[in-house]
Amino acid sequence: MYRKSLVYFTRLCAVAAFSAVGCSALQAKDLPVYAPLVVTGAAEAPIGYVQFCSDLPEECRDVQGRGRRVVLNQKTWADLERINLEVNAEISPATDLDLFGVLEYWTLPDIAGDCEDYVLLKRKRLIAAGWPAEALLVTVVRDDKGEGHAVLTVVTDKGDYALDNQRDDIRPWQTTQYSFVKRQSQYDVNRWVYVGAPDTVVGVASTR
Repeated sequence: MYRKSLVYFTRLCAVAAFSAVGCSALQAKDLPVYAPLVVTGAAEAPIGYVQFCSDLPEECRDVQGRGRRVVLNQKTWADLERINLEVNAEISPATDLDLFGVLEYWTLPDIAGDCEDYVLLKRKRLIAAGWPAEALLVTVVRDDKGEGHAVLTVVTDKGDYALDNQRDDIRPWQTTQYSFVKRQSQYDVNRWVYVGAPDTVVGVASTR
């Protein structure tokens, strides 16, 4: 417990230092613009997302989005850094099998969870901080071993960035070394779309 608290404190100090010093020079004009992810067609929602919405329907309210992109500036970048680091530090990695005795179970974690649980908690906290849900998209990717993983895609005026439980820095999707498969639609977060090349994903079902 002490070790985890120390790590958490150290990471938050890094955020504070960034916000007080490094971020003071951060302006939208200074950031490179990356190409956004390309939507290629309708997809089925992951079965875990369907179960999550059944368990916590208030987290899956119909949001008819307008495709808005958040403007990256000193405040919004600080929000991303802070919440990404907070959740990564607070939640310990654990599999659904260890926690719930099943292979797949999506939920908002208290002290432990796997990749999609980190994503859901980060999304919830950013929405509570005033971010539009349509710019915070649960996203399915494949890692360099071809295994499934989940990240939070943040849609901004500088491109799409990924918040990942496996690293503390926030990267444009192009630099993550993941293969992006599908994510929530910006225009209806209860619908899913393929991004990049269409891919076959095992264990999916419709939310409708």
